[in-house]
Amino acid sequence: MDVFLDYLIQNWALILVLLAFVVMLIITVFLDKKTIIRMYVLIAVVFALSISVFFEFHLADLNQMTNVRIVLVAIRYSTIPIIISLILFALVKRTQWYVTIPALLLTVINVVSIFTGIVFSIDAEGNLRRGVLGYLPYVGVGAYCAFLIYILIKQSNRQASEIIPIIFLAFSFATGLLFPFIIGKEYSKIFCTTVAIALFVYYVFLILQLTKKDALTGVLNRQAFYSTAHNNNKDITGVISIDMNGLKKINDTLGHLAGDEAIIAVSSCFTKATKFKQSVYRIGGDEFIILCKKTSEEELLKIISDIKKMVFSTRYSISIGYSFRSDETKDFDEMIKDSDLMMYEDKAAYYKQKEIKEEQEEKTVEV
Repeated sequence: MDVFLDYLIQNWALILVLLAFVVMLIITVFLDKKTIIRMYVLIAVVFALSISVFFEFHLADLNQMTNVRIVLVAIRYSTIPIIISLILFALVKRTQWYVTIPALLLTVINVVSIFTGIVFSIDAEGNLRRGVLGYLPYVGVGAYCAFLIYILIKQSNRQASEIIPIIFLAFSFATGLLFPFIIGKEYSKIFCTTVAIALFVYYVFLILQLTKKDALTGVLNRQAFYSTAHNNNKDITGVISIDMNGLKKINDTLGHLAGDEAIIAVSSCFTKATKFKQSVYRIGGDEFIILCKKTSEEELLKIISDIKKMVFSTRYSISIGYSFRSDETKDFDEMIKDSDLMMYEDKAAYYKQKEIKEEQEEKTVEV
């Protein structure tokens, strides 16, 4: 009973955070079922690790059951990279199960170390010692964390509101890697709480971001566009208006699923062509706007050129227009109108050219 109370006292903050996490997952409507299940597994693993760590240090304080303790050390060293791989598996889209393979290999090495001491061992006085591969668990976790942060940044819309939570997550993981060398082994007692709090805070940020994102394409939605357009448009020097050509025909002949695939394909071209200073918004069915902050006209034209090349490599077509201002003398709403007007002119030219081509093909068939 005393041991149970000691665990509750040491891990009560962790338990509350994990319970809050579970409640948030139960009431959320933004995540798909598969992602939610992965998050539940992650929560369960973190909770199990906290129990394992508690008993490991409890036995160390008593200097008893060395054989059991060394197994618990192996579990701790193995579970941490597994947790990071599960975070990667849960948070990053289209991540496959084999992302856990390095963590599983580290687990095998840790199990071998129980008998050989190549990673860790416990001496006659009950002190934990590092073996020749003693830093391997930290290197493995560090590599996982770096890869996770890289992928999250790559898949983001590169807005400050998205980058800041990722930086917070990176900072949390960095402390988890550095503090054991600064604080010592005592940090292991609060590692689970640190990870749980970091994940929960990032999850809250993630839910807030999902309210600004278009569910189909992942770019920013109409609500986010209005927010930026009316509250933060002083730094915007360029506007790009884009509309797909022939989406209705795709929907009518191939179905709306094919239409969704087309929208996803072209939106991917837009995000690849833009950088940190530009933001892509889906404001309608096949209508997109790119707002460019502190972007020169030369950069603007380069973005448009890159978009046209990328879309041309697909089987779809777009109409595109833009507007630029070098200072604030040109009103933002006027920029939107000019950009849309150029886009509509481009669309009219596209359909005119298509009509002429179809007439020529009909004449060729008649001949």
